[in-house]
Amino acid sequence: MSKGIVLLAAGGTGGHVFPAEALAYKLKERGYSVHLVTDSRAERYAGKFPADEIHVVPSATIGSKNPVAVARSLWTLWSGMRAAKKLISRLKPVVVVGFGGYPTVPPLLAATRLGVPAMIHEQNAVMGRANKALASRVQAIAGGFLPEGGGQFPDKTVTTGNPVRPAIIDAAKVPYSQSKSGEPFNLVVFGGSQGAQYFSKAMPTAISLLDDELRDRLRITQQVRPEDTEMMSVCVARLKMAADTAPFFTDMAERLAAAHLVICRSGASTVSEISVIGRPAILVPYPHALDHDQAANAAALAATGGAKVITQAELSPEKIASILTHVMNDPEKLARMAAAAKQAGKPDAANLLADMVEAIAARRTIAEFKGKRA
Repeated sequence: MSKGIVLLAAGGTGGHVFPAEALAYKLKERGYSVHLVTDSRAERYAGKFPADEIHVVPSATIGSKNPVAVARSLWTLWSGMRAAKKLISRLKPVVVVGFGGYPTVPPLLAATRLGVPAMIHEQNAVMGRANKALASRVQAIAGGFLPEGGGQFPDKTVTTGNPVRPAIIDAAKVPYSQSKSGEPFNLVVFGGSQGAQYFSKAMPTAISLLDDELRDRLRITQQVRPEDTEMMSVCVARLKMAADTAPFFTDMAERLAAAHLVICRSGASTVSEISVIGRPAILVPYPHALDHDQAANAAALAATGGAKVITQAELSPEKIASILTHVMNDPEKLARMAAAAKQAGKPDAANLLADMVEAIAARRTIAEFKGKRA
C-alpha cells in the first residue's frame, strides 16, 4: 500500500527535472506514489521519469515591462493557480516539493493556500527567482550549494546537496583512468543550448591548432544545437576528428564516466554530477545568467581543486588549445583534479532529501529534523 502521493513540481529544463527525478526514485523505493507537475518543455527529459502521472499546469515568466505582456503572464499564472488547486484537491498529496522554475509557482502557491505541507529545493549557490518568491511560504528549503544556517531563511534551510540520477550513481563506480602519451583521450564538451552554440564555434578551431599527435589521440563527445549539426559534421570531416556530435545524449552518464576531461557550463546539476562521478573539468559559467548563479556554482567546485573556472571572454580557441596541450601531457594533474572533484561530491543527496521530504510530510519542523540528524 502506498504511503501517499508526493507531488513534485519542476520547471521544464534538465537542471530542474534531473534532481526531481533522482528524488522520485528514492521516494518510490520508500513506498510513495510520485506525481510530477511541470510544463510542456519537460517532455524531452521526462521520458524516464518514474512518475505515476505527469501533469501540465499553465505558468508564465513575468520578465517583460510591456503592460500587455505582464497582464497576459498574470492571467496565465492565475489560470495555473486554479488548475493546481483542482489538481491538489483531487490528488491530496502528503507534501508538495518544488525544484525551481516558474512552472513550480502555481502548484506551490496552491499547496500553501490549501494547507498542504510544502518545501523547495534550490540547486544553485544563488537562489532563483521562482524559489525566492516561494521561500517565505514553504516549511523548508533544501539547498544544493546553499549554506546551511545561512541566507535569508537560516532556520529552515538544510544543505542536502543536489540529488543525481541513478545513472550518475552507477557512473560514479567507474574509477578515473589516466590517459598517457599515445593513448586515446576522451573529451566531453556540453553546456545547454547557449553553451552548445559557443562551444560549436570555438572547439573546431581549437582542435585545428593542436599538434597532429594530440589531435589523433582525441575522442570527442560534443553537444551541438540542431542548427549547428551540419557545420560540425563538416568540421569533423575536415579535421578528421574522432567525434560524436548530437543535440542530446541519452547515455551522457556513461560518457562522463569515460571522460578524461570535461569542458562545460556550470549549471548546478552539471557541477553536482561531475563531482559525484569525480572528473576534472574546465567550467565556463554562462555569462548572461541573471543571478550569476553559474559563476557561484563553479567557484564552489574550483575551491576544492576539482575544476578550473575560465570566463567565456577569456576562453578563446587558442586558450582551449593551450589547455588541452598542457593537460594531455600531464595526466597526473588531471588525476589529482578528478580525486578532488570526487571528494566534493554528495552521492547521498537524494537519500538526505528524501528524509527531509518525509519529515515535512509528517509535519515535523526543520529544528526537529536537524535534531534527529545530529
